[in-house]
Amino acid sequence: MDGESDATPRDDSRPRPSRKTVLRAALAAGVAVPVSLAAVPALARGSVGTGSAPELTPSCDDGDHPTPAQIEGPYFKPNSPLRTSLLEPGTQGTRLTVTGYVFGRACLPISGVLLDFWQADTNGAYDNTGFKFRGHQFTDARGAFTLTTVVPGLYPGRTRHLHVKAQAPGRPVLTTQLYFPGEPRNNTDSLFDARLLMTVRDAGGAKEAAFDFVLDVAQSPTPTASPTTAPPGTTWAVGTSYRAGDRVDYGGRPYVCLQAHTAQPGWEPPNVPALWRAA
Repeated sequence: MDGESDATPRDDSRPRPSRKTVLRAALAAGVAVPVSLAAVPALARGSVGTGSAPELTPSCDDGDHPTPAQIEGPYFKPNSPLRTSLLEPGTQGTRLTVTGYVFGRACLPISGVLLDFWQADTNGAYDNTGFKFRGHQFTDARGAFTLTTVVPGLYPGRTRHLHVKAQAPGRPVLTTQLYFPGEPRNNTDSLFDARLLMTVRDAGGAKEAAFDFVLDVAQSPTPTASPTTAPPGTTWAVGTSYRAGDRVDYGGRPYVCLQAHTAQPGWEPPNVPALWRAA
């Protein structure tokens, strides 16, 4: 039963969340995701100025459509500082916080991804002598990142944008740019790509944005071998199918499984209290 009466017709035109969207929410909440979500269709993240929905970026449907690449531009500098905030004392501009996840081709999160950001300041100028508004960071165990900065200013020929390089461990670098919805110059910037639009909202006097990257990294959505059920008291292991009530050892401590799931990297018992309780 799906909770709807037989007399009520199903409206198949209603938007359904994409598999990536559900996975993203589950990662944020620390809960398990059913494998059946692989069949959920992808939807657009937002709309462009016409109100039409652009192609989802990233889609993660059937493991294809990685985030599109864009040119590096003339202002990239290597050796940026390791930091998640590009703000410094006296920084001017509208505060902007960008959050998101990095996924592979099977919509599984990737930890340890290098993300190198650079941008113009609120007046549209790049710091080419120092490292203002430049910094790199790495995704955490959930594949998540957070960048604190300001909304970049405009300069001739370009709409507002952020530059980024993303590199999974041992994989090629993706160089691309992120854009802001509703910008008039989106229609005249020859580099603008609607698939690279962030989702942006007002937050008091600041802005909050979200974007999830998909890198061209092959993944298996489920273990290649059939999952095994854990015997009581065994050590937690990736690829094992756990049932509610199963007991495992991890890091020298016992844990009890709270809901059925198949273990994946990043879902170690101490990291996901929705799945495991210390015994």
